[in-house]
Amino acid sequence: QVQLVESGGGLVQAGGSLRLSCAASGRTFPNYAIGWFRQAPGKEREFVAAISWSGGRTYYADVVKGRFTISRDNAKNTVYFELNSLKPEDTAVYYCAAKLGGTAQAMGLTKSVDYWGQGTQVTVSS
Repeated sequence: QVQLVESGGGLVQAGGSLRLSCAASGRTFPNYAIGWFRQAPGKEREFVAAISWSGGRTYYADVVKGRFTISRDNAKNTVYFELNSLKPEDTAVYYCAAKLGGTAQAMGLTKSVDYWGQGTQVTVSS
């Protein structure tokens, strides 16, 4: 069992940056691939980025490549998500997700998730 708690969301102007964190409970955290999804009002939840259990592999949605960076610190049971060059269309609730034994690419391609966090709001003003 893994519990995920996101933090770091907020209101930022276009072009600005935010750093999201996903803190996980559970001794088996290193065994999980961790990803970020987002859901804007009236839209389906979409995959954004993921990182393998070791941190060695990452996978990003094309719309955020070069702007967002995912990383993890297994010693702290935390995944970080740097959001740079933010655009109004990045406005959404961002959710942390975990998949046991999964790879970053598999999470991105299959959207298969075992656990979800409660989400954190990111709002980008124009």
